[in-house]
Amino acid sequence: MALRKLLYVGDETLRKVSRPVDVLNKRMIMLLDDLAETMYAENGVGLAAPQVGVLRRAIVIDMGDDTGLIQMVNPEIVSSEGEQETVEGCLSIPGRSGYVVRPQRLVVRGINRGGKPVEMEAEGALAVAFCHEIDHLNGALFIDSMTREASDEEDNEKDGA
Repeated sequence: MALRKLLYVGDETLRKVSRPVDVLNKRMIMLLDDLAETMYAENGVGLAAPQVGVLRRAIVIDMGDDTGLIQMVNPEIVSSEGEQETVEGCLSIPGRSGYVVRPQRLVVRGINRGGKPVEMEAEGALAVAFCHEIDHLNGALFIDSMTREASDEEDNEKDGA
């Protein structure tokens, strides 16, 4: 495992669409592990491969709860319902946060680090994290759909992803 260098807003790589993962080989497993190590080192709750300059559809999320570390390749939202507006931040956009409307609940399908197809239900903050990280895979940033900036007090309540 290794810490990867984060890319920041303004780097054109963050605006590109990531390619699907065709084979979950040792190199991709290493990328998932590096993403997790980098996310933890930066005190984030999620990280997507484009944030470290790799245009592959791979994400990691850890909400700090019983779910633990989620490592997924080729994630896709297959259904969603409801609506919630929360304050989001991003490791690639330090010092900035804002309100974004996301689904309250969703179902995500992808492949786990063991190469097995998985389907997960997510609600609340986990649903937000999945949406945020999948947006990164599509070249979108939370600031693209932000409804308004968050104040400094609200900024202290958000999680970095």
